[in-house]
Order: sequence, then C-alpha cells, then structure tokens
Amino acid sequence: MSTASPTAPARHRRTGRTSLNDRAAASGLALTSGDRRWHRPLVVLGIACGLVALASLAAVPFDDRTLMGESVWIKAFKFGFSFFAYCLSLAWLLSHMTRLRRTGWVFGTLFALISAAEVAVIVAAAAAGTYSHFNTSEDPFNQVVQLAFQFVPVMFMANAAIAVLVLFQRIGDRAVTAVVRWGLLLSSLGMFAAFFIVTVGGQGERTVLDGNGDEVALNAGHGVGDLDGNGMFLTGWSTTGGDMRVSHFIGLHGIQVLIGLAMLLGYFAARRAWLRDEKVRAAVVRWFALGYLGIFATTAWQAVRGQSFIAPDAATLAAFAASALVAATGIAFTIRKARRADPLPGAVEARVPANASR
Repeated sequence: MSTASPTAPARHRRTGRTSLNDRAAASGLALTSGDRRWHRPLVVLGIACGLVALASLAAVPFDDRTLMGESVWIKAFKFGFSFFAYCLSLAWLLSHMTRLRRTGWVFGTLFALISAAEVAVIVAAAAAGTYSHFNTSEDPFNQVVQLAFQFVPVMFMANAAIAVLVLFQRIGDRAVTAVVRWGLLLSSLGMFAAFFIVTVGGQGERTVLDGNGDEVALNAGHGVGDLDGNGMFLTGWSTTGGDMRVSHFIGLHGIQVLIGLAMLLGYFAARRAWLRDEKVRAAVVRWFALGYLGIFATTAWQAVRGQSFIAPDAATLAAFAASALVAATGIAFTIRKARRADPLPGAVEARVPANASR
C-alpha cells in the first residue's frame, strides 16, 4: 500500500482551497506556470533592502541632520527601495532560466554580493551623517566607502552578462520573454547611464558641510549645469539643471514596469479572447518597451543639455510626444489586428451556452 502524499491538485479538491499560485493563474496575473525556486541570495538581499528603505524613511522625522537640504537618510531610503525592487525582479527571472542556470546563478550571486556592499556603505555613511558619493576625504571610514564603490562596474557587467544569457532562451511564453529581454536591456542602459553622472556634471572640487557641521571635500556631483543642492522632494533630482539620475532611475526600473504590464495583459486575457494569443501580448509589450526606451533616451538627452526634468523645452516635449506616439500607434495597430482576426477555438466554445445542445 502506497504511503505517498496526495498531489497538490488532489488536496485542493478535497479541501476546497486553492493556493496563491492557482488563484493568480486563474486571474491571469501569474506570468509563468509552476513553482520554481527563486535565487535565494537575491531574495534575501531584496527583503533586507526593503527593510532598509522602511527604516530609513522612518528615521527621517527623528533625525534633523541634513546634507544639502535633505535628510541624511533619504539616500539610504532611495537605494534601499531601488535594490529591493530590482533584486526581487532578478531573483524571479533567474528562477525561470531554462539553460545555463548555474552560470546565471553565479552572476546573480556576484550581483547580490556587490549590491549588499554598496547598500551597506551608503547606510553607514547616512548613520555617520556624511556623504557617500563624491567624497574625497582621507579618513579611513570614507576610504572603505569609496572602496566598495569601485566594484560597481563589476556589478554592471554581471547584470549585462545575465542579459546576454537570456537572449538565447525563452522564459515563459512570448510575452514574458519579451518582458525579460526588453527589461534587462532597459536596466542595463539605466546602470550604464549612472557612469555618465560624473563625466557630464562638470562640477569640480569644492568644500561643503556634512550633517554634523564638519567640512567635507567633494569632487564632481549629480547636477549638470548647476551645483547640487536644489533637488526635488524625495528624489533629489535637480530643479535648476540637468540630472542623469532621472534616466538612470527610469532605465533601471523598466523591467518592473514591463512585468506590471505583462500581469495586466494576462488579467485582461482571461476576459478578452483576442488577448489570449501570446503573440499579441508580446507585440504589445514590445511596442510599449520601444516607447519606454524613447522616454529613457529623451531624459538622458535632456540631462546632458543641462535641462531640469521638470522644465522641458519644446524639443524635449516633442521627443516625449514622439516616444508616446510610436508606442500608442504600434499598440493600437496590434489590438486592431488582433480583434479583427478569427477568435481562438477555445474562445468560441466558451461563448456557447452550456445548454445549447439540449
């Protein structure tokens, strides 16, 4: 007599309960089917960074120290949130690779280790009330902080390597594969944009006060065409000049935006027959991603011209409009073509009343 435990579907039939994955799949919100083990180092780091973001935000009202007019904890909050979102997205992606999974796991672990070090030194600098980026002080603490930043190019290369790996394999259906490929392209471009922050800023050596009132020597900065210190609330993006952090943020988090779009398409596909074809959903994702890429490129172009994100000129507005128009036109054409096509066989059967043959 077999003592094997019943399968999950059998348990669900007896108990009348369904798992979260089953409910997500039924609603169309599940991007892929089956339970897969996510990349654990990235999951752990993602959760830890989420806690860092919450703790940093909670510390703002209780710590009146500031750096250039904003709380010393704002940068720790921004980096914590950013790595929380990106690490979990990357952990999900790596769990769905079908080939070279061990290679992907190694690159993911390398990415996690360097990211953990970067977030750690940023939090430490915030706690010390001093600057992490652009700080040229000779004290031992700052030397450790700057040493951690030297590995950022390696982190970029690890992410780029993962992007190359997924180019040659399908992850999920066509729509999800489009999300992954375009998302990693956008995130890689977003990371690459960060390297231009120093080169296009044009800010030289200067002395500023840290959160403790001590003088600190800085070299370079974020602003293009104007000094740092006139930033937007929370983001810190310059209101008086260009800022490459805008395009860095938009590109880096493109994969989360596309994942959200794919989930939304899956939700409506469960209710609209013409969206059930994965080719249609993939085309919508690609057109949207192309427009998103245009937005990314426009913000980068805007920044290098020393123009604030909140003060676009006519040329910038035209570029934004062109990016949106390309995406909207492509998506509209795709939807029109899909709705005019013959419905899927399953959709025809679903519209036939159950008692039609009686």
